[in-house]
Amino acid sequence: MVLNELLGIKVPAGLPPELAALTEPLAVGVHAVAKSRIASGDAAIVLGLGPVGLACIAELRMRGIGPIVGADFSPKRRQLAEALGADVVVDPRDTPAIDAWRRIDGQRPLVIFEAVGVPGMIEQAMRMAPKDARILVVGACMQEDRIHPMLGIGRELSIQFVLGYQPDEFARALRAIAEGEVDLSPWLTGTVDIDGVPQAFHDLGNPEAHAKILVRPGT
Repeated sequence: MVLNELLGIKVPAGLPPELAALTEPLAVGVHAVAKSRIASGDAAIVLGLGPVGLACIAELRMRGIGPIVGADFSPKRRQLAEALGADVVVDPRDTPAIDAWRRIDGQRPLVIFEAVGVPGMIEQAMRMAPKDARILVVGACMQEDRIHPMLGIGRELSIQFVLGYQPDEFARALRAIAEGEVDLSPWLTGTVDIDGVPQAFHDLGNPEAHAKILVRPGT
């Protein structure tokens, strides 16, 4: 791959390449949290603990936000969320995320990060949201979806859609990893060479097996 030198950022000395490679997914969370305008004294719920949701939790924790509630069906993903800084994790089949938030706080201004990206999730976030809550749509739903506007109107909800990251946010993510602000090593669950890429994509379909698989060309 050839890139313009203006697009490159030097990896700090001593930072293992496998951790530097996690800069891009972390930057997605850095951008989403920045767009949320979340502040000290606010609380957060993260729906979906795949790479995007985990990145949001990591950045929320680095900003000192709490409590943070994470929700996912996968026990492995919930374990990773706790490792990255979630205060409480729930299986939404057993405990609605909003109920967990009410039990541990229930008073602070709430920001809900929708990081699942399938039809119906925005509506689900709206239905659980208390008055004046903010909803950040980070999950990339590629299908048509529907919502009931009165859910948002009656509670005066704010909904923000986000995508990607800015160059300065990418740099901030790399710096955070290099300076030890966040330990992403639990996130890296496998390594393959180029020939192993097809199987890696297949394996990533099992959330209990993998979160991120590193590709090492030439190994």
